Amino acid sequence: DVQLLETGGGLVQPGGSLQLRCLGVGFPFRGSAMSWIRQAPGKSPEWVAVHTTNSDGGDRYYADSVKGRFTISRDNDKNMVYLQLNDLKTEDTAMYTCAQGNGRVLPLAALRLGQGTQVTVSS
Repeated sequence: DVQLLETGGGLVQPGGSLQLRCLGVGFPFRGSAMSWIRQAPGKSPEWVAVHTTNSDGGDRYYADSVKGRFTISRDNDKNMVYLQLNDLKTEDTAMYTCAQGNGRVLPLAALRLGQGTQVTVSS
């Protein structure tokens, strides 16, 4: 079975940082694009970042709302994908979910999602 297990969320002050981690098992991780999706209370899910896969190690794409502040990375030997969140803002508060698939080009229903980890940015 496909499992995506996220950790690393928490409460942080504005301007702070967090690193989210996601372990993916039960599917060919090395050959899969991996994404992060977030959903704030009362809002629709928002694609945040994707790390694709190719012979050069893959490409990274970001939503405009997080570009320059968030960084996605992956370790294929450990089946891990990471999201480094820097310079956090209150509007970054959301449930962050790891996904197998390219959330930049595919609809949410086409992705396999984890359970999520909560990020709360508040003073």
